[in-house]
Amino acid sequence: MRKEDCFYLGKIVKKYSFKGEVLAKLDTDQPELYENLDAIFLNLRNNLVPFFIERSQLHKSELLRIKFEDVDEEADADAIMKSDLYLPLDLLPKLEGNKFYFHEVIGFTVEDVNYGKVGTIKAINDSTAQSLFEIDRNGIEILIPMNDEFIVKVDRENKTIIVETTEGLIDLYL
Repeated sequence: MRKEDCFYLGKIVKKYSFKGEVLAKLDTDQPELYENLDAIFLNLRNNLVPFFIERSQLHKSELLRIKFEDVDEEADADAIMKSDLYLPLDLLPKLEGNKFYFHEVIGFTVEDVNYGKVGTIKAINDSTAQSLFEIDRNGIEILIPMNDEFIVKVDRENKTIIVETTEGLIDLYL
């Protein structure tokens, strides 16, 4: 399994018991969707390695307590501490309407209701307080906030996101 075919689910953050159980911090708004997994991929030395799950349950709502097969003692748990967790992309719940996953819209065209075609989404910058579309327009980078008020429509069929930005925002970059 390649990392490009997977999505980041979370990270193992600490040991839970002396019997090899671990706690994972999940990067999701719906942790309950991932409570009964059969297996998960751990990133060990830059390789995705499948681990089978004996049992798992939510712990204090945002953590998932996991007992992996063949991880039976503290030393085994130490070996997988701080590992990132991944699942295949096809396990992501399908989103509809104007909701989307960041990886899903890379390559989409952005059109502004007032301005016209803006460019192509090359990345999503989520390191700022508000996530931004990083748009390439013939070598010029344009940043548009991913604000629900700006996003008019996500057209998956035509790989287009229609936005209505405040007047002058796009002109700032040109």
